Parts: sequence; structure tokens; C-alpha cells
Amino acid sequence: MTGRRVAGLDFGTTNSVAALAGADGQPRLLDLAGSDADKADAVFRSALCFWHGGAADSGLSVEAGPSAIREYLEFPSDSRFLQSFKSVAASASFDTASVFHKRFRFEELGAIFLERMAAHAGGELDRLDRVVVGRPVEYAGARPDAALARRRCDAMFAGFAEEVGYVYEPLAAAFSYASRLTEPATLLVADFGGGTSDFSVVRVAAPGAARRCEPLGHAGIGLAGDRFDYRIVDRLVLPRLGKGGNYRSFDKVLEIPRSYFADFADWSRLALMRNRRTLDELARLKRSALDPEAIARMIAVIEEELAFPLYDAVGQLKRALSQDERATFRFAGAGFEIEAAVTRAEFEGWIAVDVAAIAATIDTALADAGVQQGDIDRVFLTGGTSLVPAVRALFTARFGEAKIASGGELTSIAHGLALIAQEDDLSAWTA
Repeated sequence: MTGRRVAGLDFGTTNSVAALAGADGQPRLLDLAGSDADKADAVFRSALCFWHGGAADSGLSVEAGPSAIREYLEFPSDSRFLQSFKSVAASASFDTASVFHKRFRFEELGAIFLERMAAHAGGELDRLDRVVVGRPVEYAGARPDAALARRRCDAMFAGFAEEVGYVYEPLAAAFSYASRLTEPATLLVADFGGGTSDFSVVRVAAPGAARRCEPLGHAGIGLAGDRFDYRIVDRLVLPRLGKGGNYRSFDKVLEIPRSYFADFADWSRLALMRNRRTLDELARLKRSALDPEAIARMIAVIEEELAFPLYDAVGQLKRALSQDERATFRFAGAGFEIEAAVTRAEFEGWIAVDVAAIAATIDTALADAGVQQGDIDRVFLTGGTSLVPAVRALFTARFGEAKIASGGELTSIAHGLALIAQEDDLSAWTA
């Protein structure tokens, strides 16, 4: 690949990272500056903010990453803030997102995001000969359609580079970690993102081998950090917004439909609830609810565009509980406040069923690779959710602390993708 411009791009549910292959073959993470007010950083939030007043055909202005967050925080009521939209890539039930007067398909949102991300890269993502993009082993969603996700991503990346390849994200992380190994090993890589938890078993050859990494097996599950967020919102927020409550329908008292609360606690869908149809339904529900004030609070959170402050409060609690045995959840907005003490043990109880599903998926990855637990020499953990103590404990209990390695939780996949992008033949790695 000498002389060609190649890059790796980790388009993530929560964050995105790009790495450009250097002349010496070593990938370089790109600093993605938001503006003069934003500090340049390789980690670029996978978020979009739209507002009125653009010169484009749509009549809307748009920003991505940290600039999107800043625009939203300055003018929340006049903005539409979207995050975690990668979660709907494989969802056949997702058609379009309504943003003010215009509707956007997934591939249109993705292309807009890429255009803004490239703009913040200062031209370093322009005129690429090849880009290798990370993809989960298993997509998020109740019935994910991988073929649909591929079609949407192909449309999203059309024109971004002359050649586009897709590689399982944990395999890319394996490539990154293997560059640090000095001896052969059978490696288990666990990648925990916002929407998915993915695993690859890879045989790593000694340095200098013609083929350094040989994939043996993979497995994935469509839950990770966002599902943990859902558990927090479900326990601490939704009861204040009417979950578990009832409404009157003629002479009957019925439970409020749970679908509203499922959408509210999903970051990819919460912002999309700000549409006339949903708000009209909630207004009618408020009139018949036994606790109308609870539904009024839900409506206010949606109308006042408080998805990001809620997301931020949940993230702060998760990070605090990764360090301490007890922390306080705080959220204020839409005329009400929540302040609740939470212990790590309580949180781990909330996510226990999810951690058990992740543990079962590890077993599936080992079986797919045809190896036993004792055959694993090294375990590499990556992704932000790998920092959750209950998740890390899965691996220390099975493989022992001495075999566990981590680091570059948010950047290792992009680094590995850029390494793979330099291979002459991508067919051995692409999914």
C-alpha cells in the first residue's frame, strides 16, 4: 500500500475515532478539533445537532461531535440533538428521523456526520484511497438485519474513499494489541461499545511472521453501555415519569403502555420522540392518567430537549461507580429534580441479567473458535464499558488477573483498523 492514503475509522455508537496510516506504516490518530472553543481530541462524539438558519437546501445548519454538543447546550430549545444513531443501523423498523420539517434516512444522517467529522480533521480525511471501517459482530436491536446495516453503511460511505472495507471491531483491536506482543499467543479480545459487546479469538504469531494474526472465531451480542444506561434510567427516572402507573379508558383502569418508557430510555430514540404524533399521544394520555403530573414531566423532558443532560447525568453515575462503592445520581430539568444515592452493589444487581448474557457470549466465542478457556494466553479488554468493575470481573474470574490487559479503551480499534488498511489483500480480514 506504499504511497496510498489509507485510514481506519471506528464509527461507534457513542464515539468515533479515525487513524491515518503514516509513511512508516504506523497509524496516527487524528486530532478532530471542534472549533477554536473546543480542544482537539482523537475521540469525536457520535452526535449531531441541527438548527434553523442554514444556507443548505434543507434550510438547516448542522454540527457533529463536540461542536454539536456545544451548539445544543447554547440553544437547547431551538435545536434537535441526535446521539447513538448507529444503534438503528440494522433496524428494519427505523425508517427516518424527523428533524424539524425534514426527514432523514440513516444513511443521510451518517453521511452528514462523516462530512462534519472530515471537516474537523483539517483535510486529512480527504481524497482517501482506502478506508477500513469497524463493524460489530452482532448489531444492536431486537431483530438486527446485518444485510440492511451493510446496505445503509455502503450508502453512508459512498464517496468517502475509493475503496471501503469492513472489519469486525474486536479483530481490529486484536491487530492493535498484537503490535505490542513479542511472542506467539492465543488472544481473546473483548470490545465493549455503546450498543454492542463483541469478542474475537485470534492466534497471534511471532513478530516477523508473514501473517501475524489469524482469526479463529467470533461472537457478539447487541447490548453494552447503552443497556446499562437504560437500567439506570429505568430505576431512577422512569418511575417519576409515570412508568408503572395507570390511566382510565372508559370504565377500565389500564397500565400505561410500556413502549413510551422503552423509547424514552433509549438514547437513539429519545430525541425522536419530539414529534407531533408522539406528543399528541402523550397529551391525551396525560388527560386520562391517574397521575397526570408524571406524564407532564415526561412531556417536558422531551419538549425541552433534555436528552443530553440526562445522558450526561447517567454517564457521571456510571463513571463514579467504577471508582467508588457509592455515588449520587443527580438530574434537574423540566421543573423537577432527582437526587438518589446508589451503591455499586445496587447497580450491579440492575445489570446482572445483562452481564450474564455477556458471559454466555464469551462462551459462544470460545466455542466458535474451537478453543477451551485454558487455551487463552492473553485477554485484551477495550471499549468504555470494559471499565465497569462487574464486566472486568467476568474475565479476571475466568482467566486470572495476570492474563488481562487493557488500554486505549476508546482508540485501539481505529489504530488496528489503520494497520489492517495497509494490508495488500483485505479479504482475510473483512466481514
